[in-house]
Amino acid sequence: MLDDSLQPAHRRFTFCGLAILIVLLAGCFVPAVAADSPGPFDSLEKRLIADGFDSTRIQALFASPEVSFEEGGVSAYFMHNESKLNYKQFTRMWNLELAKNYMEEHQEALVFAEKTYAVDKEVITAIILVETKLGTYVGKKSVINTLATLSAMSDEKPRQAIWDNLPDDDRRMSREKFEKKADQKASWAYRELKAFLTYTEKEGMDPTTIKGSYAGAMGISQFMPSNIAPYGRDGNADGQVDLFVHADAISSVASYLKHYGWKPGISREQAFKVVYHYNHSKYYVNTILDIADKLKG
Repeated sequence: MLDDSLQPAHRRFTFCGLAILIVLLAGCFVPAVAADSPGPFDSLEKRLIADGFDSTRIQALFASPEVSFEEGGVSAYFMHNESKLNYKQFTRMWNLELAKNYMEEHQEALVFAEKTYAVDKEVITAIILVETKLGTYVGKKSVINTLATLSAMSDEKPRQAIWDNLPDDDRRMSREKFEKKADQKASWAYRELKAFLTYTEKEGMDPTTIKGSYAGAMGISQFMPSNIAPYGRDGNADGQVDLFVHADAISSVASYLKHYGWKPGISREQAFKVVYHYNHSKYYVNTILDIADKLKG
């Protein structure tokens, strides 16, 4: 074969043109395949629409650039260990002083909640202190991304993606345990996602802008979405339940505790059972009750 430099110019152009054409065709072909590949939320969208959510709203929502498959955050959910959290820090003097200042600043809302729901303002404050450092840290995770990703684990490919993203160290659970937990969490998260979408639509909120915990809890009170409809309250009488507003969060915590049996003069044993509904951690509950006692003292 002749050296290309010795071939006529028009032949060299033909070969170059052919090479360029192949590259262009290859570039056009790849997106076509990708477009046909199902996204991680395709099945989830269909389920939501089948369950009565407006198709236009759901399709627009999941087409939003703010909505994405949250591998990292959801993987962390599978490694969370409540017993390793340092709740005791909230019983330190500086945190108790902050809590007392909070009670002064939001005295009107706390007194209203205490009178309306017969729940001690000190225990309400203690919960808000531990949950969000008195509303100063409400979480940085996209609630819709967290709940949608967990919900999508009912399908094989999204579930495998989460499994592949778990750290390969001594914290990694067995595949059998992961599968069992994934089944439970996918079902639970789907109920929470539906509650979240219902709540944000009712209150006229943009679901893509709401941040929360690694598990999808939101607001100053860190309610899961399914708790908002039955227990969320409009503490400032503005016609909206917004858990990022202190008055609403305060009344909502009180409403929740009243529902589960809080009464004036409740014993510590009874109080423990009530607060345990808020967080199923004995360490958490004892910390809340200790803080409340110190605030009363």
